[in-house]
Amino acid sequence: MEQKEALALMERGREKVALVTGTSSGFGMLTAVRLARLNWTVYAGMRDLTRGGELMARAREAGAAERIRPVRLDVTRKDEIRAAVETALAEAGRIDALVNNAGFAVGGFLEEVPLERWREQFETNVFGMVAVTQAVLPAMRKQGEGRIVLVGSMSGRFGFPGLAPYSASKHAVEGLGEALRLELAPFGIFVSIVEPASYRTPIWEKGLRDAMFPPDDSPYAPLYRKLQPLFRQSAESGGDPEKVAAVIVRALTDRRPKLRYTPTMQERTALALKGLVPWSWIEWPIRRMLAGAGKEERP
Repeated sequence: MEQKEALALMERGREKVALVTGTSSGFGMLTAVRLARLNWTVYAGMRDLTRGGELMARAREAGAAERIRPVRLDVTRKDEIRAAVETALAEAGRIDALVNNAGFAVGGFLEEVPLERWREQFETNVFGMVAVTQAVLPAMRKQGEGRIVLVGSMSGRFGFPGLAPYSASKHAVEGLGEALRLELAPFGIFVSIVEPASYRTPIWEKGLRDAMFPPDDSPYAPLYRKLQPLFRQSAESGGDPEKVAAVIVRALTDRRPKLRYTPTMQERTALALKGLVPWSWIEWPIRRMLAGAGKEERP
């Protein structure tokens, strides 16, 4: 696949330039390395440049470190967004692709998660994505072409108890991607959404550590005790994140990029089932697992 992608770029006669957000770990880091290995120049955005050690080590191992340009980029800071985009344009003259990957997960039950945390979740996962996209679009429109990938989640297609803030933010990404794809089509700019399920990345480890999960005297504590093994299993035994990076690169290199990409058959099967069966069938196993939890601590 990588040889095919590289040949496609060579046929177009020049190297490509990408801006990737959230590259200090996870999907963003792996995507940046894959693109650099394919001779892209990658402006690798991260909030803290001191956390770029693993990215550069992987890039050196792949023989692609000279094509990685770390840039300070907190997607909630307009000044850093502007500076990162201006740096890429000043040095490379163009931005062919934007990978909106930066994000984090807020866990907890809706009633107990403070509104401030909800705002933080949307500030990064949604408004940050919008802000970076707004910053690169003038250059892409002037070029008459470009690719934008929004890293969504299966949580944007399926709501799950205890993850309402994260799921709501990823549902917003789905609507954003659909509308943006239609808005930008006349300008030769393609928008795609990548929808991974659970993969072994720091987002879940950090999400569990920082989650607003209930204390023992909370009415939601019995629900959490039943859900906790699933959250832990998801964090520890998810899929290989390289598969997600590979499909992000595919969305950037397909001649006719699709609106949605799913990394594996696991995601495709789940989405197919959702389209075929009533929602009651999908929620039944979860409701059964949680049955009685709300009554567990009633007098």
